Parts: sequence; C-alpha cells; structure tokens
Amino acid sequence: MHETVDALVPAGRVPAQGVYIDATFGRGGHSRALLERLADSARLIVIDRDPQAIEQAEALARTDGRVTCLHGGFGDLERLLQEQSIDQVNGLMFDLGVSSPQIDQAQRGFSFMKDGPLDMRMDTSQGHTAAQWLAEASMEEMREVFKDYGEERFALQIAKAIVARRTERPLERTLDLASLVAGAVRSREKGQHPATRTFQAIRIYVNRELEELGSALQAALGRLACSGVLAVISFHSLEDRKVKQFMQRAARPHADYARLPFREAEMPQPVLTGLKRILPSAKEVQENSRSRSAVLRIARRTDAPLTDELIRALGEAPDKRSFSRRRR
Repeated sequence: MHETVDALVPAGRVPAQGVYIDATFGRGGHSRALLERLADSARLIVIDRDPQAIEQAEALARTDGRVTCLHGGFGDLERLLQEQSIDQVNGLMFDLGVSSPQIDQAQRGFSFMKDGPLDMRMDTSQGHTAAQWLAEASMEEMREVFKDYGEERFALQIAKAIVARRTERPLERTLDLASLVAGAVRSREKGQHPATRTFQAIRIYVNRELEELGSALQAALGRLACSGVLAVISFHSLEDRKVKQFMQRAARPHADYARLPFREAEMPQPVLTGLKRILPSAKEVQENSRSRSAVLRIARRTDAPLTDELIRALGEAPDKRSFSRRRR
C-alpha cells in the first residue's frame, strides 16, 4: 500500500529528516519507496527475522549509507533499538504476516497449495518447525491453537485427526496436512481452502506472532517522537483486532479512569491521535489478490507525556483469543 509510505512521509514534506523504521523488511518494497522521500542525512533502520530477507536488506545497505540492517523479529524491537542507541523515531511501519515470496517458496512450508516440508518458521535458523510441534503437541493444545489463532470451527475434529494420523506415521509435508484437514472439515467457506485457518493458526503459533506484536507495539509507542507516525498493515482479524485495541486505548487512555475520583487535569492525556483505517482499493486488489484482506491502521504521536507504566497498561488490552502458553 502506497498509503503506508504517504502516512510516514507525505509527498509535500520531501525530503524528510530523522529516523525511520521498517520493522518487517520482507523484500524491501516499502523501504525502497520510503528512501526516495528521505534526506541524505536521514536514517532508515530495517528489521527482519527471515535470513533471506536479511540478505536483500544487507545488499540494499551496501548501496545506500542511510540504511542499517538488523536481524531479528519485531518482538525484539526494544532490544534492537537500545543496541543502536536510538531513543526516538519519526516513523515506524509494520507489514504483518507472511510475505508473498515466503508463500511462493514451497520449501518454507507456508503454502497448503504446494508440497514442501512442514516448516513455517519465519526465522529458519532457530525454533521448532511446524512438523515438530504437530508431533509433540497434545490434542487439547492443538485444539486451542486452531480455535484461538485460526478461528477454526472444526478445531477439535482436526486435532483428533492429527493425533490419529501420527500414531501411524508423522506429518512432515504440507500437502499431507492440507489433505488431512480437508477430510476433517465438514463444510467449507466459499472461495477458501479448508486448510486455510489451520495453516494460519500453526504459523502464528510457531512464530509467536501475536505475542511479539504486543511487545512491538509497546516498543514502537515508547520510541515515537512528537508527531511521529505509526503505520501497521494486518492481514487477518486477530492481528487487526490487537492493533486496533492498542491504538484506541492510546487515543483515549482516560476511559479507564472515567469512574475513578480524578480531576480532569489528573487524567492521562491521549498519546496517539489521528487514527485512520484504510482498506485496499479495487485496483490494488485486482493487481494483487493477496491484498484483499489487508487493513492499514495509522496513528500519530501527540506531545502528551508517556511513562513506562502507561505503555504497559496500554499494551494490556483484553483479547481472549491472544494467549501465552508455555513452550518446549
């Protein structure tokens, strides 16, 4: 979405000074567009956990001295910025979820349409693969993950089918899992593969995406300079709900204090303003069908004081479908 770059640096303010962050570099489309609007003295920090993305980011950094490349997930944002001695940023963007190149490479294991190993890790250098989790998880744990992270109505049936299957032989291939799920799902949503929600749930769980998103939003808010912009693109309701709740709470933190005996001057002031929600245009969807589910949310930092305590409170928006569980 070009609106993402427009939000961070409006065309009328080019060239822009300051520090900007692309926390999900991917293949660099947003970063390259943003660099065209930055002054020679500006700085762009690009972050990604995918080793293939980092290779491309490092190549960009070799040709543009404004770029600093950092290997890590967006959940590591606070630590990464501390290590770079960056206290304030003027704009920060997230493009959540799996990228098109990751989906298109069968060996990454994200696609239920192409045969490949059940990996699904964003960072292939560490962590458990999807196949390892499916081999070890209890039926109840799988049911909860499919239900909470995939909003799958047939979560229990799918979990039972996996447990029954792995007693015979392990699940190690994407098409094998997709076929198993299709057999367990009694009805299908029009235009959607029956394994869509299950693959989404496993990917989110294996990569700790929702948990890391909460940490990333808090870190981003704590680093935004006055008038700095936060822009987040989400591709499914779980991510978007978390982003929406966070921004809304930051735009009206006084709501939690409304029934308490505080004077108006003592109420926390909004730390975000100008909240916007932008959906892809018909033209964009026609050119890129994967953009049809995208939601861009934008917010701007005010000059209200922000304490660590308030940042933590804003990050605690209730969401029954986001949970932390002990990992192996």
